[in-house]
Amino acid sequence: MPRPIDDLPDASLRQFSRPDVPPPAQIEEVHLIGICGTGMGALAGLFHQAGLDVRGSDDGVYPPMSTHLAERGIPVHDGYSTSHLVPPPDLTVVGNACTPTHPEAAHAREERLPQQSFPEALAHHFLRERRPLVVAGTHGKTTTTGLLVHLLRHAGVDPGFLVGGVMEDTEQSYALGSDAPFVVEGDEYDSAYFDKQPKFLHYRPQSAIVTSLEFDHADIFVDRDDYRGAFEEFVGRLPRDGQLALCGDAPAVRALADHTRAPVRTYGLAPSNDIRAEALTPTGSGLSFTLRMGRHREEVRLPLPGRHNVQNALAAALLARREGVSPSTIAAGLASFGGMKRRQQVRGRPNDVLVVDDFAHHPTAVAATVEALRAAHPDRRLVAIFEPRSNTSRRTRFEAAYGTAFDAADRVFLKAPPVRHNDDADAMLDPTAVAHTIRDRGVPAEVFEDVDAVLPTLTDTLQPGDVALLMSNGRFGGLPERLPDALAQSE
Repeated sequence: MPRPIDDLPDASLRQFSRPDVPPPAQIEEVHLIGICGTGMGALAGLFHQAGLDVRGSDDGVYPPMSTHLAERGIPVHDGYSTSHLVPPPDLTVVGNACTPTHPEAAHAREERLPQQSFPEALAHHFLRERRPLVVAGTHGKTTTTGLLVHLLRHAGVDPGFLVGGVMEDTEQSYALGSDAPFVVEGDEYDSAYFDKQPKFLHYRPQSAIVTSLEFDHADIFVDRDDYRGAFEEFVGRLPRDGQLALCGDAPAVRALADHTRAPVRTYGLAPSNDIRAEALTPTGSGLSFTLRMGRHREEVRLPLPGRHNVQNALAAALLARREGVSPSTIAAGLASFGGMKRRQQVRGRPNDVLVVDDFAHHPTAVAATVEALRAAHPDRRLVAIFEPRSNTSRRTRFEAAYGTAFDAADRVFLKAPPVRHNDDADAMLDPTAVAHTIRDRGVPAEVFEDVDAVLPTLTDTLQPGDVALLMSNGRFGGLPERLPDALAQSE
Protein backbone atom coordinates (compact mmCIF):
# COMPACT_ATOMS: atom_id res chain seq x y z
CA MET A 1 0.00 0.00 0.00
CA PRO A 2 1.15 3.61 -0.53
CA ARG A 3 3.21 5.14 2.25
CA PRO A 4 1.01 5.93 5.32
CA ILE A 5 0.30 9.60 5.93
CA ASP A 6 1.76 9.30 9.44
CA ASP A 7 5.17 8.59 7.89
CA LEU A 8 5.21 11.77 5.81
CA PRO A 9 7.05 14.85 7.14
CA ASP A 10 4.03 17.12 6.55
CA ALA A 11 1.49 14.68 8.03
CA SER A 12 -0.07 17.43 10.14
CA LEU A 13 -1.26 19.18 6.97
CA ARG A 14 -2.57 15.97 5.39
CA GLN A 15 -4.67 14.78 8.32
CA PHE A 16 -7.70 16.93 9.02
CA SER A 17 -11.41 16.62 9.57
CA ARG A 18 -13.22 17.00 6.28
CA PRO A 19 -16.85 18.14 6.31
CA ASP A 20 -19.39 15.59 5.12
CA VAL A 21 -20.03 15.78 1.40
CA PRO A 22 -23.70 16.45 0.60
CA PRO A 23 -25.70 13.81 -1.29
CA PRO A 24 -25.34 14.15 -5.07
CA ALA A 25 -28.83 15.61 -5.42
CA GLN A 26 -27.84 18.56 -3.21
CA ILE A 27 -24.71 19.52 -5.17
CA GLU A 28 -25.07 22.15 -7.89
CA GLU A 29 -21.61 23.75 -8.19
CA VAL A 30 -18.29 21.87 -8.46
CA HIS A 31 -14.74 23.24 -8.68
CA LEU A 32 -11.91 20.92 -9.79
CA ILE A 33 -8.31 21.79 -8.87
CA GLY A 34 -6.12 20.47 -11.69
CA ILE A 35 -9.03 20.18 -14.11
CA CYS A 36 -6.91 19.61 -17.23
CA GLY A 37 -5.54 16.24 -16.17
CA THR A 38 -6.86 13.28 -18.14
CA GLY A 39 -8.96 11.87 -15.30
CA MET A 40 -9.99 15.22 -13.83
CA GLY A 41 -11.10 16.56 -17.20
CA ALA A 42 -13.20 13.45 -17.78
CA LEU A 43 -14.74 13.81 -14.31
CA ALA A 44 -15.55 17.45 -15.11
CA GLY A 45 -17.28 16.22 -18.27
CA LEU A 46 -19.35 13.73 -16.29
CA PHE A 47 -20.45 16.45 -13.87
CA HIS A 48 -21.34 18.63 -16.85
CA GLN A 49 -23.38 15.83 -18.46
CA ALA A 50 -25.18 15.41 -15.14
CA GLY A 51 -26.31 19.05 -15.35
CA LEU A 52 -24.05 20.60 -12.71
CA ASP A 53 -22.34 23.99 -12.84
CA VAL A 54 -18.70 22.96 -13.34
CA ARG A 55 -15.56 25.07 -13.25
CA GLY A 56 -11.89 24.49 -12.48
CA SER A 57 -8.32 25.69 -12.54
CA ASP A 58 -4.95 24.42 -13.72
CA ASP A 59 -1.40 25.59 -14.26
CA GLY A 60 -0.36 25.95 -17.88
CA VAL A 61 -3.71 25.26 -19.52
CA TYR A 62 -3.19 23.75 -22.98
CA PRO A 63 -4.94 21.55 -25.58
CA PRO A 64 -6.39 19.05 -26.05
CA MET A 65 -8.15 19.09 -22.67
CA SER A 66 -8.46 22.88 -22.52
CA THR A 67 -10.16 22.84 -25.93
CA HIS A 68 -12.40 19.94 -24.92
CA LEU A 69 -13.59 21.77 -21.78
CA ALA A 70 -14.06 25.08 -23.62
CA GLU A 71 -16.24 23.41 -26.26
CA ARG A 72 -18.54 22.28 -23.45
CA GLY A 73 -18.70 25.70 -21.84
CA ILE A 74 -16.72 24.64 -18.75
CA PRO A 75 -14.71 27.67 -17.55
CA VAL A 76 -11.06 27.05 -16.65
CA HIS A 77 -8.83 29.47 -14.73
CA ASP A 78 -5.22 29.50 -15.97
CA GLY A 79 -3.23 29.42 -12.73
CA TYR A 80 -4.28 29.02 -9.13
CA SER A 81 -5.78 31.52 -6.68
CA THR A 82 -7.88 31.36 -3.52
CA SER A 83 -10.28 33.74 -5.28
CA HIS A 84 -11.38 30.83 -7.48
CA LEU A 85 -13.06 29.35 -4.41
CA VAL A 86 -14.95 32.52 -3.50
CA PRO A 87 -17.87 32.18 -3.23
CA PRO A 88 -17.32 28.55 -2.19
CA PRO A 89 -18.66 25.79 -4.45
CA ASP A 90 -20.79 22.98 -3.07
CA LEU A 91 -17.88 20.58 -3.71
CA THR A 92 -14.17 20.96 -4.39
CA VAL A 93 -12.36 18.06 -6.07
CA VAL A 94 -8.65 18.07 -5.27
CA GLY A 95 -6.39 16.53 -7.90
CA ASN A 96 -3.58 14.26 -6.75
CA ALA A 97 -0.93 16.62 -8.13
CA CYS A 98 -1.83 19.08 -5.37
CA THR A 99 0.49 19.30 -2.36
CA PRO A 100 -0.72 20.36 1.10
CA THR A 101 0.60 23.88 0.49
CA HIS A 102 -1.11 24.29 -2.89
CA PRO A 103 -2.95 27.64 -2.61
CA GLU A 104 -6.40 26.37 -3.57
CA ALA A 105 -6.06 23.02 -1.77
CA ALA A 106 -4.83 24.77 1.38
CA HIS A 107 -7.72 27.25 1.19
CA ALA A 108 -10.25 24.44 0.87
CA ARG A 109 -8.71 22.75 3.91
CA GLU A 110 -8.49 25.89 6.05
CA GLU A 111 -12.01 27.05 5.20
CA ARG A 112 -13.40 23.53 5.76
CA LEU A 113 -14.99 23.32 2.34
CA PRO A 114 -16.56 19.98 1.33
CA GLN A 115 -13.84 18.27 -0.68
CA GLN A 116 -13.04 14.91 -2.20
CA SER A 117 -10.28 13.23 -4.15
CA PHE A 118 -10.95 12.37 -7.79
CA PRO A 119 -11.85 8.68 -7.12
CA GLU A 120 -13.97 9.59 -4.08
CA ALA A 121 -15.96 12.02 -6.22
CA LEU A 122 -16.38 9.51 -9.05
CA ALA A 123 -17.64 6.84 -6.67
CA HIS A 124 -19.89 9.19 -4.66
CA HIS A 125 -21.63 10.77 -7.63
CA PHE A 126 -21.59 8.19 -10.42
CA LEU A 127 -21.09 4.65 -9.09
CA ARG A 128 -23.50 4.44 -6.16
CA GLU A 129 -26.53 3.34 -8.18
CA ARG A 130 -24.63 1.55 -10.96
CA ARG A 131 -22.83 -1.77 -11.50
CA PRO A 132 -19.11 -0.88 -11.54
CA LEU A 133 -16.93 -2.97 -13.86
CA VAL A 134 -13.35 -2.04 -12.97
CA VAL A 135 -10.29 -2.76 -15.15
CA ALA A 136 -7.00 -2.83 -13.23
CA GLY A 137 -3.42 -3.89 -13.92
CA THR A 138 0.08 -2.54 -14.37
CA HIS A 139 -0.22 -2.55 -18.17
CA GLY A 140 -3.03 -2.71 -20.70
CA LYS A 141 -5.86 -1.30 -18.61
CA THR A 142 -6.63 1.68 -20.87
CA THR A 143 -6.96 -0.41 -24.03
CA THR A 144 -8.88 -3.14 -22.18
CA THR A 145 -11.30 -0.58 -20.71
CA GLY A 146 -11.88 0.91 -24.15
CA LEU A 147 -12.43 -2.55 -25.61
CA LEU A 148 -14.99 -3.44 -22.93
CA VAL A 149 -16.89 -0.19 -23.49
CA HIS A 150 -16.86 -0.82 -27.24
CA LEU A 151 -18.12 -4.41 -26.89
CA LEU A 152 -21.01 -3.36 -24.66
CA ARG A 153 -21.99 -0.54 -26.99
CA HIS A 154 -21.69 -2.82 -30.02
CA ALA A 155 -24.19 -5.12 -28.28
CA GLY A 156 -26.67 -2.28 -27.79
CA VAL A 157 -25.84 -1.55 -24.14
CA ASP A 158 -25.38 2.10 -23.07
CA PRO A 159 -22.82 1.88 -20.24
CA GLY A 160 -21.41 4.72 -18.22
CA PHE A 161 -17.64 4.82 -18.45
CA LEU A 162 -14.44 6.67 -17.62
CA VAL A 163 -11.26 5.65 -19.45
CA GLY A 164 -7.75 7.03 -18.98
CA GLY A 165 -7.48 7.65 -22.71
CA VAL A 166 -9.52 8.75 -25.72
CA MET A 167 -11.30 6.26 -27.97
CA GLU A 168 -10.28 6.84 -31.60
CA ASP A 169 -13.67 6.28 -33.24
CA THR A 170 -15.79 8.39 -30.90
CA GLU A 171 -13.25 10.89 -29.49
CA GLN A 172 -14.69 10.03 -26.06
CA SER A 173 -13.12 9.14 -22.73
CA TYR A 174 -16.27 9.28 -20.60
CA ALA A 175 -20.07 9.14 -20.70
CA LEU A 176 -22.85 8.94 -18.13
CA GLY A 177 -24.69 6.20 -20.01
CA SER A 178 -28.23 5.10 -19.22
CA ASP A 179 -27.81 1.40 -18.40
CA ALA A 180 -26.60 -0.25 -15.18
CA PRO A 181 -22.95 -1.05 -16.08
CA PHE A 182 -20.34 1.66 -15.42
CA VAL A 183 -16.91 0.75 -16.79
CA VAL A 184 -13.97 2.34 -14.97
CA GLU A 185 -10.24 2.18 -15.55
CA GLY A 186 -8.90 1.36 -12.08
CA ASP A 187 -5.60 3.08 -11.33
CA GLU A 188 -3.49 1.85 -8.39
CA TYR A 189 -1.78 5.23 -7.84
CA ASP A 190 -2.75 7.17 -4.72
CA SER A 191 -5.73 9.52 -4.70
CA ALA A 192 -4.86 12.90 -3.13
CA TYR A 193 -2.52 14.50 -0.63
CA PHE A 194 -5.06 13.67 2.11
CA ASP A 195 -6.17 10.34 0.61
CA LYS A 196 -3.27 7.93 0.12
CA GLN A 197 -5.41 4.94 -0.84
CA PRO A 198 -5.01 3.56 -4.37
CA LYS A 199 -7.72 5.00 -6.57
CA PHE A 200 -9.26 1.65 -7.44
CA LEU A 201 -10.10 0.91 -3.80
CA HIS A 202 -12.82 3.58 -3.98
CA TYR A 203 -14.72 2.06 -6.91
CA ARG A 204 -16.88 -0.64 -5.26
CA PRO A 205 -16.31 -3.19 -8.07
CA GLN A 206 -19.08 -5.66 -8.86
CA SER A 207 -16.84 -7.36 -11.41
CA ALA A 208 -13.22 -6.68 -12.28
CA ILE A 209 -10.31 -7.48 -14.59
CA VAL A 210 -6.63 -7.62 -13.62
CA THR A 211 -4.51 -7.56 -16.77
CA SER A 212 -0.99 -7.70 -15.32
CA LEU A 213 0.96 -7.29 -12.11
CA GLU A 214 4.54 -6.00 -12.15
CA PHE A 215 6.17 -3.56 -9.78
CA ASP A 216 5.49 0.07 -10.68
CA HIS A 217 5.11 3.49 -9.02
CA ALA A 218 8.29 3.21 -7.01
CA ASP A 219 7.69 6.73 -5.73
CA ILE A 220 4.77 5.60 -3.55
CA PHE A 221 5.12 1.82 -3.12
CA VAL A 222 8.02 0.49 -1.05
CA ASP A 223 8.62 -2.76 -2.95
CA ARG A 224 6.96 -5.52 -4.98
CA ASP A 225 5.19 -6.99 -1.97
CA ASP A 226 3.78 -3.58 -1.07
CA TYR A 227 2.58 -3.07 -4.64
CA ARG A 228 1.04 -6.54 -4.85
CA GLY A 229 -0.75 -5.93 -1.56
CA ALA A 230 -2.78 -3.12 -3.14
CA PHE A 231 -4.11 -5.54 -5.78
CA GLU A 232 -4.82 -8.19 -3.17
CA GLU A 233 -6.94 -5.70 -1.24
CA PHE A 234 -8.67 -4.61 -4.45
CA VAL A 235 -9.76 -8.12 -5.48
CA GLY A 236 -10.73 -8.79 -1.86
CA ARG A 237 -13.46 -6.15 -2.17
CA LEU A 238 -15.33 -7.99 -4.92
CA PRO A 239 -18.66 -9.48 -3.77
CA ARG A 240 -19.49 -13.18 -3.87
CA ASP A 241 -21.96 -12.61 -6.70
CA GLY A 242 -19.44 -10.71 -8.83
CA GLN A 243 -16.71 -12.01 -11.12
CA LEU A 244 -12.94 -11.61 -11.26
CA ALA A 245 -11.24 -12.00 -14.65
CA LEU A 246 -7.53 -12.75 -14.35
CA CYS A 247 -4.85 -13.07 -17.01
CA GLY A 248 -4.00 -16.73 -16.53
CA ASP A 249 -0.79 -16.40 -18.55
CA ALA A 250 0.79 -14.39 -15.72
CA PRO A 251 1.50 -16.38 -12.52
CA ALA A 252 1.48 -13.23 -10.34
CA VAL A 253 -1.98 -12.33 -11.64
CA ARG A 254 -3.32 -15.88 -11.34
CA ALA A 255 -2.21 -15.90 -7.68
CA LEU A 256 -4.74 -13.15 -6.91
CA ALA A 257 -7.43 -15.84 -7.06
CA ASP A 258 -6.45 -16.72 -3.48
CA HIS A 259 -7.46 -13.27 -2.25
CA THR A 260 -11.03 -12.89 -3.47
CA ARG A 261 -14.49 -14.22 -2.58
CA ALA A 262 -15.74 -13.70 -6.14
CA PRO A 263 -15.85 -16.46 -8.76
CA VAL A 264 -12.66 -16.38 -10.83
CA ARG A 265 -12.28 -16.99 -14.55
CA THR A 266 -9.01 -16.81 -16.44
CA TYR A 267 -8.16 -15.70 -19.96
CA GLY A 268 -5.05 -15.86 -22.10
CA LEU A 269 -3.12 -17.79 -24.69
CA ALA A 270 -2.35 -20.91 -22.64
CA PRO A 271 -4.71 -23.92 -23.04
CA SER A 272 -5.47 -23.95 -19.31
CA ASN A 273 -7.43 -20.67 -19.47
CA ASP A 274 -11.23 -20.53 -19.38
CA ILE A 275 -11.27 -18.18 -22.38
CA ARG A 276 -8.35 -18.38 -24.77
CA ALA A 277 -7.04 -17.44 -28.19
CA GLU A 278 -5.62 -20.01 -30.58
CA ALA A 279 -3.95 -19.93 -33.99
CA LEU A 280 -2.68 -16.34 -33.81
CA THR A 281 -1.82 -15.04 -37.28
CA PRO A 282 -0.45 -11.54 -38.13
CA THR A 283 -2.64 -9.66 -40.62
CA GLY A 284 -0.56 -6.52 -41.24
CA SER A 285 -3.01 -4.29 -39.40
CA GLY A 286 -3.33 -6.62 -36.40
CA LEU A 287 -3.91 -10.28 -35.65
CA SER A 288 -6.48 -12.94 -36.42
CA PHE A 289 -7.18 -15.76 -33.99
CA THR A 290 -9.71 -18.34 -32.90
CA LEU A 291 -11.64 -17.29 -29.79
CA ARG A 292 -12.54 -20.25 -27.57
CA MET A 293 -15.24 -19.55 -24.95
CA GLY A 294 -16.37 -22.86 -23.51
CA ARG A 295 -18.17 -24.72 -26.28
CA HIS A 296 -18.26 -21.58 -28.42
CA ARG A 297 -15.66 -20.99 -31.13
CA GLU A 298 -15.43 -17.73 -33.09
CA GLU A 299 -12.97 -16.44 -35.67
CA VAL A 300 -11.72 -12.94 -34.80
CA ARG A 301 -9.81 -10.30 -36.74
CA LEU A 302 -8.41 -7.87 -34.18
CA PRO A 303 -7.18 -4.56 -35.70
CA LEU A 304 -4.46 -4.19 -33.05
CA PRO A 305 -0.96 -5.71 -33.28
CA GLY A 306 0.71 -7.61 -30.46
CA ARG A 307 0.02 -10.67 -28.32
CA HIS A 308 -0.59 -8.35 -25.37
CA ASN A 309 -3.50 -6.80 -27.26
CA VAL A 310 -4.96 -10.25 -27.87
CA GLN A 311 -4.87 -10.75 -24.09
CA ASN A 312 -6.55 -7.35 -23.62
CA ALA A 313 -9.25 -8.38 -26.07
CA LEU A 314 -9.82 -11.66 -24.24
CA ALA A 315 -10.20 -9.82 -20.92
CA ALA A 316 -12.84 -7.52 -22.37
CA ALA A 317 -14.57 -10.50 -24.01
CA LEU A 318 -14.75 -12.36 -20.71
CA LEU A 319 -16.48 -9.52 -18.86
CA ALA A 320 -18.71 -8.69 -21.85
CA ARG A 321 -19.85 -12.32 -21.84
CA ARG A 322 -20.61 -11.97 -18.14
CA GLU A 323 -22.80 -8.98 -19.07
CA GLY A 324 -24.78 -11.14 -21.49
CA VAL A 325 -23.10 -10.36 -24.83
CA SER A 326 -23.09 -13.33 -27.21
CA PRO A 327 -19.79 -14.80 -28.51
CA SER A 328 -20.65 -13.89 -32.12
CA THR A 329 -21.40 -10.30 -31.14
CA ILE A 330 -18.14 -10.16 -29.19
CA ALA A 331 -16.20 -11.37 -32.25
CA ALA A 332 -17.83 -8.76 -34.48
CA GLY A 333 -17.24 -6.05 -31.88
CA LEU A 334 -13.55 -6.85 -31.56
CA ALA A 335 -13.16 -6.60 -35.33
CA SER A 336 -14.67 -3.10 -35.37
CA PHE A 337 -12.67 -1.60 -32.48
CA GLY A 338 -10.94 1.61 -33.59
CA GLY A 339 -8.26 1.67 -30.88
CA MET A 340 -7.22 4.26 -28.32
CA LYS A 341 -5.31 7.45 -28.92
CA ARG A 342 -1.65 7.19 -27.87
CA ARG A 343 -1.84 3.39 -27.87
CA GLN A 344 -0.03 2.44 -31.09
CA GLN A 345 -1.77 5.42 -32.68
CA VAL A 346 -0.72 6.16 -36.24
CA ARG A 347 0.21 9.84 -36.41
CA GLY A 348 0.91 9.91 -40.12
CA ARG A 349 2.77 8.37 -43.05
CA PRO A 350 4.87 11.25 -44.43
CA ASN A 351 7.40 10.23 -47.06
CA ASP A 352 6.32 6.58 -46.48
CA VAL A 353 7.55 6.70 -42.88
CA LEU A 354 4.94 5.23 -40.52
CA VAL A 355 4.91 7.37 -37.35
CA VAL A 356 3.36 5.55 -34.38
CA ASP A 357 2.68 7.14 -30.98
CA ASP A 358 2.43 5.02 -27.81
CA PHE A 359 2.09 5.62 -24.06
CA ALA A 360 4.51 2.82 -23.11
CA HIS A 361 6.92 3.74 -20.30
CA HIS A 362 7.38 0.66 -18.07
CA PRO A 363 10.12 -1.63 -19.51
CA THR A 364 7.72 -4.54 -19.99
CA ALA A 365 5.28 -2.30 -21.87
CA VAL A 366 8.11 -0.85 -23.95
CA ALA A 367 9.30 -4.35 -24.91
CA ALA A 368 5.78 -5.52 -25.75
CA THR A 369 5.13 -2.46 -27.93
CA VAL A 370 8.43 -2.78 -29.79
CA GLU A 371 7.81 -6.50 -30.37
CA ALA A 372 4.25 -5.85 -31.54
CA LEU A 373 5.40 -3.31 -34.14
CA ARG A 374 8.19 -5.64 -35.26
CA ALA A 375 5.70 -8.49 -35.77
CA ALA A 376 3.27 -6.21 -37.61
CA HIS A 377 5.98 -4.81 -39.92
CA PRO A 378 8.65 -7.52 -40.25
CA ASP A 379 10.12 -6.08 -43.45
CA ARG A 380 10.42 -2.46 -42.28
CA ARG A 381 13.24 -0.87 -40.32
CA LEU A 382 11.98 -0.07 -36.81
CA VAL A 383 13.36 3.07 -35.16
CA ALA A 384 12.33 3.47 -31.51
CA ILE A 385 12.41 6.90 -29.83
CA PHE A 386 11.79 6.71 -26.07
CA GLU A 387 11.40 9.18 -23.22
CA PRO A 388 11.59 7.85 -19.62
CA ARG A 389 9.38 10.47 -18.00
CA SER A 390 7.28 8.88 -15.23
CA ASN A 391 8.50 8.86 -11.63
CA THR A 392 9.22 5.14 -11.90
CA SER A 393 10.71 5.01 -15.40
CA ARG A 394 13.27 7.69 -14.47
CA ARG A 395 14.72 5.56 -11.65
CA THR A 396 17.79 3.37 -11.77
CA ARG A 397 15.69 0.39 -10.62
CA PHE A 398 14.71 -0.34 -14.24
CA GLU A 399 18.00 0.50 -15.91
CA ALA A 400 18.86 -3.12 -16.70
CA ALA A 401 15.34 -3.92 -17.91
CA TYR A 402 15.36 -1.02 -20.37
CA GLY A 403 18.67 -2.30 -21.71
CA THR A 404 16.92 -5.45 -23.00
CA ALA A 405 13.54 -3.89 -23.91
CA PHE A 406 14.63 -2.74 -27.38
CA ASP A 407 16.01 -6.00 -28.77
CA ALA A 408 13.39 -6.08 -31.56
CA ALA A 409 14.23 -2.54 -32.76
CA ASP A 410 16.76 -1.68 -35.47
CA ARG A 411 17.83 1.65 -33.98
CA VAL A 412 17.08 3.45 -30.71
CA PHE A 413 17.08 7.08 -29.60
CA LEU A 414 16.77 7.69 -25.83
CA LYS A 415 15.82 11.06 -24.43
CA ALA A 416 17.54 12.04 -21.21
CA PRO A 417 14.89 11.93 -18.44
CA PRO A 418 13.59 15.25 -17.13
CA VAL A 419 15.12 16.38 -13.84
CA ARG A 420 12.84 17.59 -11.06
CA HIS A 421 13.65 19.64 -7.99
CA ASN A 422 13.13 16.81 -5.50
CA ASP A 423 15.00 14.08 -7.40
CA ASP A 424 17.60 11.94 -5.65
CA ALA A 425 20.48 11.98 -8.12
CA ASP A 426 21.74 8.59 -6.93
CA ALA A 427 18.38 6.96 -7.68
CA MET A 428 17.96 8.35 -11.20
CA LEU A 429 18.30 6.35 -14.41
CA ASP A 430 21.47 6.87 -16.45
CA PRO A 431 20.37 6.93 -20.12
CA THR A 432 24.00 6.61 -21.29
CA ALA A 433 24.32 3.32 -19.40
CA VAL A 434 21.06 2.09 -20.94
CA ALA A 435 22.24 3.04 -24.43
CA HIS A 436 25.52 1.21 -23.80
CA THR A 437 23.65 -1.99 -22.88
CA ILE A 438 21.41 -1.69 -25.96
CA ARG A 439 24.47 -1.30 -28.20
CA ASP A 440 26.16 -4.28 -26.53
CA ARG A 441 23.10 -6.32 -27.54
CA GLY A 442 23.57 -5.34 -31.18
CA VAL A 443 21.18 -2.42 -31.63
CA PRO A 444 22.60 1.06 -32.41
CA ALA A 445 21.50 3.50 -29.69
CA GLU A 446 22.18 7.10 -28.77
CA VAL A 447 21.03 9.62 -26.19
CA PHE A 448 19.61 13.08 -26.87
CA GLU A 449 18.89 15.93 -24.43
CA ASP A 450 15.84 17.56 -25.97
CA VAL A 451 13.43 17.27 -28.87
CA ASP A 452 14.64 20.44 -30.61
CA ALA A 453 18.13 18.98 -30.82
CA VAL A 454 17.13 15.53 -32.10
CA LEU A 455 14.44 16.48 -34.62
CA PRO A 456 16.89 17.26 -37.48
CA THR A 457 18.74 13.99 -36.78
CA LEU A 458 15.50 12.04 -36.94
CA THR A 459 14.45 13.60 -40.24
CA ASP A 460 17.88 12.74 -41.69
CA THR A 461 17.83 9.21 -40.25
CA LEU A 462 14.30 8.11 -41.15
CA GLN A 463 13.95 6.78 -44.68
CA PRO A 464 10.96 5.70 -46.80
CA GLY A 465 9.66 2.38 -45.53
CA ASP A 466 10.75 2.94 -41.91
CA VAL A 467 8.54 2.74 -38.82
CA ALA A 468 9.17 5.49 -36.24
CA LEU A 469 7.85 4.38 -32.84
CA LEU A 470 7.53 7.22 -30.30
CA MET A 471 7.05 6.15 -26.66
CA SER A 472 6.39 8.48 -23.72
CA ASN A 473 3.70 8.93 -21.09
CA GLY A 474 3.87 12.71 -21.62
CA ARG A 475 3.70 15.20 -24.47
CA PHE A 476 7.29 14.36 -25.51
CA GLY A 477 7.97 17.98 -26.42
CA GLY A 478 5.28 17.80 -29.11
CA LEU A 479 7.30 15.19 -31.05
CA PRO A 480 4.22 13.13 -32.11
CA GLU A 481 2.96 16.22 -33.98
CA ARG A 482 6.29 17.77 -34.95
CA LEU A 483 7.98 14.71 -36.46
CA PRO A 484 5.32 14.01 -39.15
CA ASP A 485 5.36 17.70 -40.10
CA ALA A 486 9.16 17.78 -40.31
CA LEU A 487 9.25 14.61 -42.41
CA ALA A 488 6.61 15.98 -44.76
CA GLN A 489 8.63 19.15 -45.27
CA SER A 490 11.76 17.14 -46.03
CA GLU A 491 10.15 15.24 -48.93
